Parts: sequence; structure tokens; C-alpha cells
Amino acid sequence: MSPNGADDDTGDADLTTEFERRSLPLADPFTIARGTTETAENVLVRISDGTHEGVGAAAPSTYYGETPATVEAVLPALLEVVEDVGDPHASQRVDRELRERVGRNPAARAAVDTAIADLAAKRLGVPLYRQWGLDPAAAPTSSFSIGLADPDETRRRAERAVAEGYSILKVKLGAGRTAERLAAVREDAPDATIRVDANAAWTPAEAVARSEILADHGVEFVEQPVPADDVAGLRRVRDRGAVPVAADESVETAADAARVADAVDIVVAKLQKCGSLRETRRVAEVAHAHGCEAMVGCMVASNATIAASAHLAPLFDYADLDGSLLLDSDPFDGVPMPGGEIDLAAVERAGTGAAETSE
Repeated sequence: MSPNGADDDTGDADLTTEFERRSLPLADPFTIARGTTETAENVLVRISDGTHEGVGAAAPSTYYGETPATVEAVLPALLEVVEDVGDPHASQRVDRELRERVGRNPAARAAVDTAIADLAAKRLGVPLYRQWGLDPAAAPTSSFSIGLADPDETRRRAERAVAEGYSILKVKLGAGRTAERLAAVREDAPDATIRVDANAAWTPAEAVARSEILADHGVEFVEQPVPADDVAGLRRVRDRGAVPVAADESVETAADAARVADAVDIVVAKLQKCGSLRETRRVAEVAHAHGCEAMVGCMVASNATIAASAHLAPLFDYADLDGSLLLDSDPFDGVPMPGGEIDLAAVERAGTGAAETSE
């Protein structure tokens, strides 16, 4: 054993793999412009070397062409890659061969990639952010999301979030009642930072007009105001609108970040749509290289996946990592985030810090 408790043998290992579906009820139904979610369907992946176990999870979205069933269908082929490579430290090779084996299915690949990263860091005895050499003090504060609801319910949820210590609120918006919803939030959160997310629900003309309302309520930026494939529309909203613009659904990979960089102010990366931790990091790097800011986001998911994204936070300007907080209960502990403060320095466990609870 090395002095920090890590195994000295970090070479090839005989790896065993398994996966299972987990149905995770939400504390409250969560509505966005595209629909309502009451249960998050995650697929948990475990990879073991006989001494340490790495965990990851897929949180598939039909918007990106995945379901729990498609994840389960491709995982045997993806996990076969892991078993064939046999070395959890060969992340570059594993990432490449996962993409070669299954070209799409980013959430399924992300689950395997996260489990491999968790296992490798556990074998070294360090948290992921330390393995990558990142500064925990550089992690931005995460927002807390308030789903699309009538103004009274929006007010109640904002009041509860502020009472729990959250200073940044992300408000989901849809086709109407924009001013009423934002006024309801401001009533109970006068000092909060407010961001809004239209989830591609508006036309460019609607987005430009509504941006004046957003500005009147002190909104920091608007996320994905127009459909994902309308890059010209994003540019129009950025150039003519009253608040900065972030691209989420328009960006799945680093190549997409380069494609939209001259049309937006902020690029959003999510592990579950990027397909790997390496590609998620690359989105931030490409955005910054093109003069954009970057935000790390998430799906509604357990800490088996959210924790890994939290370790990436120091690379980003903004964070939206509240996915596990929307669950009724999370079967995994993760990185402490009191009031949205991502406290990587408090992570005592090696790897992602995700650990199954005793409940």
C-alpha cells in the first residue's frame, strides 16, 4: 500500500461489470416546456477490480434519442470493451473504443465512463478533482431549478429554495405568463440571482420581446430560448435581446460548442449528452477558446452521476447541478452542496465521492 492508502498496483486488472435499472421518484413533479417528469429512470453501472468498485449511472433523455431500454440494450457491448481493455486507468483508450463500439447513446457511454473514472481514482486513493489537478475553490455555485408552474406555485417553490439557502434560482419558462412567474419569484427572492430556461420553446421574435421582461426582473441570462437547430435564431436573440444567451440543447459535443460559439454568450455541457467526462471537459475548453463562457449542467439523476459532474465544476463559469436534489430521496450520497455551494474540499472519499446510502 502507498502512504495515502492507494494500491501500488495500478496496472491491468481483471474487471467485472454489472448494471441495473433504478426508478427514482421526484419530490414534486418537474415540468419544463417539453413535458412533466415524476420519476427519473436511471441505469446504474458498477465496475469492480475485486478490491475497489466504481459506480456510474445513465440518466437517458428521449430528447437525445435514449431511453432506459436503449441504455440496457447497449450496455453489454460497452461493458465488454471495459472487460477487454482490463485497465481502469486507460481512460483515453476506453473512451475511444466505447465511441467506436456504440456511436450514439451518450448517456449509456457516460455511465460506463464515470464508473471507470471512479474506479481509477479509488485505486489511486484520491478524489477525481485532485487526480485532475483542479482547484476546488474555483467551483462556481450551483443554481436550483424551479419547474414550470403557475405563479402561486412558482412563488412557493422560490420561497422554499431561498429558505434552504439557495442564492441562484433557475426558473423554467414556457409559452406564457413570463412576467407573472418572474414577479412571483422576485416577491420571495428579491436578492436572488435568477436565470431562466425556455427549453427551446420560443421563436426568435418571441425571445427578443420577452428578453425585455427578463431584463426588467434582473435575469442574469436566458438558456436555450429557441429550437436547438436554429443557430441563426440564437444569434438574433443574442444580438437584439436584452440579456445574455446560453445554448444547451444546441450543444451535445465540443464540435457543437465550436459551431454555436459566435451565436451565444454561454455554452452548456452535460455529461449525459457529451458521453464522457473527457468530452464534457472538452466542451468547456472549446467554449473558452472561442471567447464564450461555459456552464456544467445535468439531468434529473442520482449522485451516481451528479457527483462526477461536480468534480468538473472548477473548469466552468457556471453550474446547474441540482438534479439529485429534485429526487424524493437519493440512494447515493455525493459531493456536499449546501445552498448550491459545491464543496469539493469536503469530499473525503476517493473517486467521485458517490456512495450508496444505508437506507
